[in-house]
Amino acid sequence: MENRTLGDSEIEVSALGFGCWAIGGEWQDADGNPLGWGTVDDQESIAAIRRAMELGITFFDTADVYGTGRSERVLGRALAGRRDEVVIATKWGNVFDEQTRTLIGADATVAYARRALTASLRRLGTDRIDVYQLHLGDVPLDEATELREACEDFVREGLIRAYAWSTDDPGRAALFAHGEHCVGVQHACNVLVDAPEMLALCEQRGLASIVRSPLAMGLLTGKQGCSGRGAAGDIRSVPPAWLRWFDEGGVPAAQWRARIDAVRDVLTADDRTLAQGALAWLWARSPRTVPIPGFRSVAQAEENAMALQRGPLSKAQLSEVAELLQQ
Repeated sequence: MENRTLGDSEIEVSALGFGCWAIGGEWQDADGNPLGWGTVDDQESIAAIRRAMELGITFFDTADVYGTGRSERVLGRALAGRRDEVVIATKWGNVFDEQTRTLIGADATVAYARRALTASLRRLGTDRIDVYQLHLGDVPLDEATELREACEDFVREGLIRAYAWSTDDPGRAALFAHGEHCVGVQHACNVLVDAPEMLALCEQRGLASIVRSPLAMGLLTGKQGCSGRGAAGDIRSVPPAWLRWFDEGGVPAAQWRARIDAVRDVLTADDRTLAQGALAWLWARSPRTVPIPGFRSVAQAEENAMALQRGPLSKAQLSEVAELLQQ
C-alpha cells in the first residue's frame, strides 16, 4: 500500500493508522456508564505501538479525553526518542476530570481549545501536534468558524501543523475545509455502513478521509466472545444510543451479524482475516481513506498492520460486496 498525503499538506502517513481510544483504559460518563474498552496494560500498549511502527505504521490518532489523558500519556511514552518518525493526531472539545476519570461536559470556546492544546502537548511530550481535531461533531457553524480560525492561529504559532474536524456531517466538514490548513475529516465508515457523501466531499475538496469505526467497534474482527466486550468497564457492555452494533451486555446485534455473514467469504478471500478484509474494503472504496482501527495488544497490532501487505480489495470484490449487501 502506498502512503497517503493529508490534504494539500506535506504530511505523509501510512495508509493505515492506529486509533488509541482503547489503550486509554477505563473511564466513565457522569452517570457512571463506561466509555472505555475495559482494562489495559500500559506496557502491552507501548509494545503494540512500537511493533506497529516496525510494521510500517506511521500515523497514530488519539484524543485528550481517551482515558481522561491516559491514552495521550501512553502514546507519548511509546514514542519517546522517536517522535519525528510518526504523525500524531489528537482531539479536543470534551471536558473531563482526570482524578475521577470522568467525562463532565464539553467546551467549544476558543479559550478552551488553547488550554486543551497546551495540556495535550504536555501529556504527549511533544512541541507540536501534527493534526489537531475538533472532537465535538455538532458544534454550531458560527462557533466552528471561530475554532477553525483559532486553528489557523495555532498553525502560525507552530503549535500544530494542520487540523480537521471529527464529524459525520458533510456540511460541517465542508466548513472546516475552507481553512487553508484543514487536511481532512475524521468520520465513521465501514463495510456495513458506508459514507458516500463524506467520501465524495473528501474527493471534491482534496481531503484525507480519516476513518473511525472501520471495524465497527470490533464487530468486524469476527472474534465473538473473545474480546471481553461484555465485561465491566467496556462501553460495549452498556452501549449508548449511538453504538448500534451491540445489544446490552456486549452481544453483537443479530441484524449486523447477518450482514457480516453475507460478505464474509469475499472479505476473507486471498488469505485475509475478516478484519483485514474490512480494511481492504475501505482502501478499495476510496484512495483517500486512512482507516484507524483500535488495538490493545501486540497481536491485534500485528493483524491490523499486516493488512497493508495485502492491499485493497479488487474492483470485482468491491462490486460483489455491494451486491451481497443489497440482497
